[in-house]
Amino acid sequence: MASVDDGLAVPVWLAEDDLGCIICQGLLAWPVTLPCGHSFCRGCLQGLWGGRHRWSCPTCREGAAQPLRLRKNTLLQDLADKYSHAAGQLQAPPAGPAPPAPRPAPGPPRPAAAAAQPRAAAPKSIPEAGRELAELVERLVDIVRSLQKQRHLPESGPQNKLNVLGMAFSGGVDHSLTSPKLATSNRAEEKMRDILHDLEDIRGKLQESFTLQESFPGKELREEQRQVKAREGLPSSACPRTDQSLLASRFVQWAISPTFDPGTLPCNLEVSEDRRKVTVCHIEQHYAWSHDRFTTCQVLCSQAFSSGQHYWEVDTQQCSHWAVGVASWGMSRDQILGRTTDSWCVEWKGTSQLSMWHMVKETVLSAEKPRVVGIWLDLERGKLAFYSVANQETLLGECPVSASSTLHPAFWLYGLDSGNSLTIRPVKA
Repeated sequence: MASVDDGLAVPVWLAEDDLGCIICQGLLAWPVTLPCGHSFCRGCLQGLWGGRHRWSCPTCREGAAQPLRLRKNTLLQDLADKYSHAAGQLQAPPAGPAPPAPRPAPGPPRPAAAAAQPRAAAPKSIPEAGRELAELVERLVDIVRSLQKQRHLPESGPQNKLNVLGMAFSGGVDHSLTSPKLATSNRAEEKMRDILHDLEDIRGKLQESFTLQESFPGKELREEQRQVKAREGLPSSACPRTDQSLLASRFVQWAISPTFDPGTLPCNLEVSEDRRKVTVCHIEQHYAWSHDRFTTCQVLCSQAFSSGQHYWEVDTQQCSHWAVGVASWGMSRDQILGRTTDSWCVEWKGTSQLSMWHMVKETVLSAEKPRVVGIWLDLERGKLAFYSVANQETLLGECPVSASSTLHPAFWLYGLDSGNSLTIRPVKA
């Protein structure tokens, strides 16, 4: 049997999330591992802690009263470098000249007049043009985000080696952090964030425009919407309305009011007496140890669903960064909601980005934070939908969901700031 010393190369399949930083959502750059075992970019931790007097892990909140010495995890850095290099090779165009395009087969001769005049394209309707514009903006947003991730990749050139060598002779102080090169990089990063903000603003206005157009349709369009909703398994009253009393009763037939399961609480969360509000603690709680407890700021509800249709609402106004959705009871207690194949959620990152996570894949939805999120779980059709509940219910996104195991309402409260809370509110009749 070959040993590791024999130089045997074992293929290992990695995704970017396996080597990602939960703070910047990018590939680890100068990774450091805290005593609790969680790893982050050193720059992200320094920026997050700032002038705090308690240095805690962003994932499990374990920390110390004294500043932690952040040492580079060379193994993770090497893995991140190899992943970045392999990803670059996959994205690189193939070498050599491109094969010539095949010639179209000759057709019957055309009249001279028809050959001389180009064929006029059919005029597009305003909704069609608007949708194409929205798709273009969506692609631009993806491109800018991809560029942002690439800027977070660690450098591996001579300049980076000089920086490391300089740290060795300066007691671990990285003087490159104040270099003109980094200042230029910061300006470019700020410019990129401005561009992304403008694009997301345009995308939001386009979505708002479509919503307004669909809020006052003609008789034929309203009938078409009702037929579509019927095919999707939603009540006909789920079409947009402007009367608040009618909106409140849209899903009342399937409304539930789930309660948090105290047995799944980590030591940094606590629930109210009625078990419908979960809050980040000021002081860590001393719960009895259990396999069911999360090591991250997450909690499940006691109610389990394997069939039927269910709807509940969550007030998110008192939480800066959160995720709400569903998960199986068997979800790994040290994983993040949406980053497993048995959990689904919509997540507000706290940085003007709302995303939906499905099958460990992220889909950016919008740049606006919903004050109240409605969750529609239709296990008869295998579908999960998220709504923004305001003066009218607006669909945020939907995805297929598997009912191979019972599902529970699931919640994640990110943040070192105590007082962040999520509340399951009753659905108005």
